Amino acid sequence: MRVFNRLRARLFFSYLLVIAIGALAMLVVVTFLAPSFFQVHLQRMGHGPAAIGAAMLAEVEEGFSSSVMAALLIGVGVAIIGAGLMAAFVGRRLLRPLEEVREATRKMAGGDYRQRVPLPAEAELAALATDVNTLGEALDQTERRRVQLIGEVAHELRTPLTTIEGYMEGLIDGVLPSSEETFGAIAEEASRLKRLADDLSALSQAEEGAHPLELREADLTELATQAAERLRPQFEYKGVALRLPEGPPLPVRVDPDRISQVFTNILGNALTHTPSGGAVSIEAGTEGDMVWVDITDTGRGIPAEDLARIFERFYRGTGEQTSPGRGIGLTIARGIARAHGGDINATSSGLEQGATFRVTLPALRNHGAQNPKESA
Repeated sequence: MRVFNRLRARLFFSYLLVIAIGALAMLVVVTFLAPSFFQVHLQRMGHGPAAIGAAMLAEVEEGFSSSVMAALLIGVGVAIIGAGLMAAFVGRRLLRPLEEVREATRKMAGGDYRQRVPLPAEAELAALATDVNTLGEALDQTERRRVQLIGEVAHELRTPLTTIEGYMEGLIDGVLPSSEETFGAIAEEASRLKRLADDLSALSQAEEGAHPLELREADLTELATQAAERLRPQFEYKGVALRLPEGPPLPVRVDPDRISQVFTNILGNALTHTPSGGAVSIEAGTEGDMVWVDITDTGRGIPAEDLARIFERFYRGTGEQTSPGRGIGLTIARGIARAHGGDINATSSGLEQGATFRVTLPALRNHGAQNPKESA
């Protein structure tokens, strides 16, 4: 029956069950024990069967039992009414916060992610309300980042498209010459559009865990070194020292191109945030059945409030709204690492204290890789 699916009905019938059990216990006591106790009481008063007669005693016992039974029935009736009132009161008190949660979730489903639920006094219901509020806050932040993404993508698209449009109008009107320099500028802006499309595609794959991987045996230290060497001209141009890892190979089974992309993203991020005269160092080693590569910079560091969010898509930390990049490189890098069964984590002591990004991946089990620090 559908009525039993309602909380008030369940509370009422649970109270009714308790009353029924109590009434049954009292009925057993009244039926089997009360007459004996009553006779013992009369005998102690000197009014046993010999004094008042068997017939009179039977009538007294019957009257006693009837009175007790009537009192019991009245008590059960009062208890049933009380159970109904209590079920209504408790049910209303419990259902009110549940209705508030239901209303809040309904509004969230409609797009109002700022809806919040007041915390009730009951600990369990307060925990539920807190979880719903946390969900609403997360959805609200996601929606804000989505709106920000639309604006940023529109800006990223508008700049090269405006440039291409200007060049094409100049060519059509004969204002610009049909030279290699003109076509080169158009090709460069077209490449910017392609890079944006590639970044968005890589981000989608990272969030869905759908990176196509071509796994083969490789040396993680060598992959990190190769990525660093490709970026060395940029480090030298900016005046940032680049220190490469030393030690024995760290065999892993990975997609070398994808892992190289991870190191390139992290090294590029370190270079962006490290001023001239600073340094970026790479270290590698093993820990249990995992191998790791640390990329440490002496840059501006990461504030504590940003540290837990730097891997979120389109998130750029405090004061970084004018920084280059779209805020998706670290998200893509972590997605690739996790697709390999590893992870990326960041640590920093705060602003102007630099930062360390650790890439961990499963070690190739049929090789014995030794930690270079331990072998020193």
